[in-house]
Amino acid sequence: MYKRILLKLSGESLMGESKYGIDENRIGEYASQIDEIAKLGVQVGIVIGGGNIFRGLKGSERGFDRVKGDQMGMLATVINSLALQSALESIGAKCKVLTAIRMEPIAEFYSKHRAVEALNEGNIVIFSGGTGCPYFTTDTGSALRGIEIEADVMFKGTRVDGIYDSDPEKNPNAQKFDTITYDEIYRKGLKVMDLTATAMCKENRLSIVVFNMDKIGNLKKVILGENIGTKVTL
Repeated sequence: MYKRILLKLSGESLMGESKYGIDENRIGEYASQIDEIAKLGVQVGIVIGGGNIFRGLKGSERGFDRVKGDQMGMLATVINSLALQSALESIGAKCKVLTAIRMEPIAEFYSKHRAVEALNEGNIVIFSGGTGCPYFTTDTGSALRGIEIEADVMFKGTRVDGIYDSDPEKNPNAQKFDTITYDEIYRKGLKVMDLTATAMCKENRLSIVVFNMDKIGNLKKVILGENIGTKVTL
């Protein structure tokens, strides 16, 4: 079993059946699954996207300055992180939110030392605010935090059950990969994560497992090594 993981969650998934914002049932389900694996002794770091509230790149397409749009997106991730922290604490889990930009007293400022210390103290640690810099996605933020805290693996929880050769939500004949290499992702042009995040994971030998987080119980299954989702390796 893994000692320490980085879990990347999609902001859009927090919407549940809604078209915007945070669905209380969905975030409650996520909190229960995360608490379940933490109780197994796994140290859990988390990065959440902000697309359910605001996505910087789409904002720039509508006329927002790209830097301002990305900063708005960073704030959206903080909102989601605080919501997940609240859901976790409501079921008795210990949880810390660390931000990439200073926001005391909302949350503590991120440093590797503080993150690892909090993990070793038994906290679930949520990394918010992306990298703190514009032009970087939360995928890149996930790769960066996973590498910094020396996670054993990055789990990317999505709405689909792995990586396919085309979008399974649009193509019913899409073929799923059980395993795939980083080089194959490049060659096939698959949009697993952005290229910066993918390159960082490859260069630092951080494996990725892509799985369906919306199916209750899947997080524990992938932690225990069950063959669901898709594993990205060297």
